[in-house]
This record gives sequence, structure tokens and C-alpha cells, in this order.
Amino acid sequence: MTLSINKKMAAFSVVAALGLTACGKAPETAEAPAAAPEAAAETAAPLKIGFVYVGPTGDAGWTYAHDEARKALEAKYGDKIETTYVESVKEGADSERVIGQLARTGNDLIFTTSFGYMNPTLKVAGMNPEVKFEHASGYKRADNMGTFFTRAYQGRYLTGLVAGSMTETNVIGYVASFPIPEVIRGINAFTKGALEVNPDVKVKVVWASTWFDPAKEREAAETLMLQGADILTQHTDSAAVVQAAEAKGKFAIGYHSDMAVYGEKAHLTATIHNWEPLYTAKVEAVLNDTWTSEDLWPGIAEGTTDLAPFADVVPAAVRELVDAKKAALKAGEMRVFDGPLLNQAGEVIVAEGETMEDGALLGFNQYVQGVEGALPKN
Repeated sequence: MTLSINKKMAAFSVVAALGLTACGKAPETAEAPAAAPEAAAETAAPLKIGFVYVGPTGDAGWTYAHDEARKALEAKYGDKIETTYVESVKEGADSERVIGQLARTGNDLIFTTSFGYMNPTLKVAGMNPEVKFEHASGYKRADNMGTFFTRAYQGRYLTGLVAGSMTETNVIGYVASFPIPEVIRGINAFTKGALEVNPDVKVKVVWASTWFDPAKEREAAETLMLQGADILTQHTDSAAVVQAAEAKGKFAIGYHSDMAVYGEKAHLTATIHNWEPLYTAKVEAVLNDTWTSEDLWPGIAEGTTDLAPFADVVPAAVRELVDAKKAALKAGEMRVFDGPLLNQAGEVIVAEGETMEDGALLGFNQYVQGVEGALPKN
């Protein structure tokens, strides 16, 4: 059972009380059947799970991918769970209000799915110790609040190989959301892949300062094409970048989900999230009473990060290269940020023979060589 709640409503309520069916009393004899465990199983209330989304479920990207995983949970667990979601919730005060309401109305487990929900989730978790919280893409945890994300940067690296191989202008455009480590890490991984196959390539970045705003995303894409970009990619949530490339006869690489339907001629592939294994692991732990506050960060090896199918226009040699690199990542034979790795000034970030560890990845705050322009100071 699913309940969708629109954030624009002045007030909303969630059905939180489930009636318990009284069982008939067995005769008081020594032969009375011992069916108590089965009866208890039949009347057990479902695990109530709430989801908070930063965009609409129809955004074709980030929120769409999360909601597909929520639907997969319902299909997997049936009556054992009951899910509720609230879409298009702004980061900040709005999110704190919505998260708090979900906690107060009987949800046992709450997933908050945007970086800007981190502090509000932490605050609400402190006020509701009996509820378990899971925050996507953040780094703050509490006794009743864990974190999770996918190693999407692995897919970014692979799509960089595609872009670097196929650009004719040697200019690739990147529409970015906010200058946080998650986004910077993706830009750098993409650029590293592109440079490995094309040392002349430059990656230009336009910051849209939004997760989901199709108009702003399209405007950023058009600006990049005016600057010579013949391939675009994005760290924003709608398909506007792909659509802009399609309209101008350029190529695009999507993000979050397979966006080919929005640009059949433009779309080359996409880095995609599969949140279902992560959600299943967290829900299973709660159902089995083994849940602990932890951070999960799986990737290609675990099936939470992957690529969308290649377009026919992608050359066979490029596909073979990407498949080989993907297999190496999956087997642990290489890592995306193996050295040598230089920053824009030519200074060594990671020496040859070394690799960037997770702590540094989580705090990535500078561009690598090959990215043009300066990071926003804020």
C-alpha cells in the first residue's frame, strides 16, 4: 500500500493507526491448540516506511530512480510493509517539517533523499529516537540515523571515456547543480575518463544552482553549446539537458536513469542509479532487528551503479573499451582515482602507484586537470 502526499497542501495526515483484530479465546483445556505464534504473525502490523523526495516522481532522473526502488520494495515485501512518499520537498525548513510529520505519524523507517536534508534529518532523528532514519548522500550519522549512496562517480568515469572518444570539438559541457563534494567528484571522474582517451579535451562547467529546474538546466545546456560543446552531460535531475542537445543536433549523456526516450538521436548512454539493493538491505535489517547506524557506499560491483544501454552511434571500439574498464572496476583491478592525478594547477593530488581513498573522495573540493574555470567559492 502506498500513500502519496503533495507538499503544496496546507496540511496533510497519514493513516497511522491499524486496528488489531481480536482473536477468539480458545477453550481452557489441556488440548487447546498452541497457535499463538501464527496468530501473532497474521496480526503483525506492517513496517511503515516514509520517503522524502526533493523533486517530483516524474522528473525522469534522481527522484524517479528513488521511487522506482520504493515500488520494488512494495513488490518484494507485499503486506509486510506500507510506504508513504512526499515529493517536491524543498531543502531547509520545509524538509524538517515534512520529516517530522512522517516521524510523528507512525513511520518506523524514514528515507530522506537529498543532500540538503542532512541537518534537518539529524535534528528530527534526535527528537524521535524510536524511529530509524536513512539519509542519501550525506555524511552525518546518529545512533538512529544511517547514510547511504552509490559510487556514481564510477559510472561518470566510464561515460567520460565515451565523451572523450566521440567529441569532435574537444569541448564537453557539464551542467552541474551545487559545488559539493558529490558533484565535484563526478565532474572530476568524468574529466579523468575523457582525458584518458583524448588529452586535448576540455570540460566546461555551468552551475545551475538547482537540483531540479528544467528551465535553468536547459539554459545552462544552451550556454555550453554556444561555447562549443558538442557533447553535454549533467548533475541535475530533469531530462532538459538531453532535450536541449536533441534540439541542437548535439550528443548528450544522461544521469540518474536511462534518458534515451527524451533524446533518441542525442542520448549516448547514462550513469544510472539502482537504489533497490540499498533499500532492500536497510529494510531487511529493520525487519530482522539487525539495523545499525552505518554508511553504505556500494557501486558497480554491487549493482547499484551502472550504465544505460549504448546508442547505436557509439562505435564498437568505444563500447569494448568501456566494457573492459567496467569489468576492471567491478573486479577491483583498478579504481577511478588511481594516480597520477593532477589538479588544475598541475600539482599532484594522487601520485603514480597510489589511489585516492574514500575519506579524500568524500571531501573532494578541487577540480582536476582538464576542467576549465574556477569552482564557486560558496
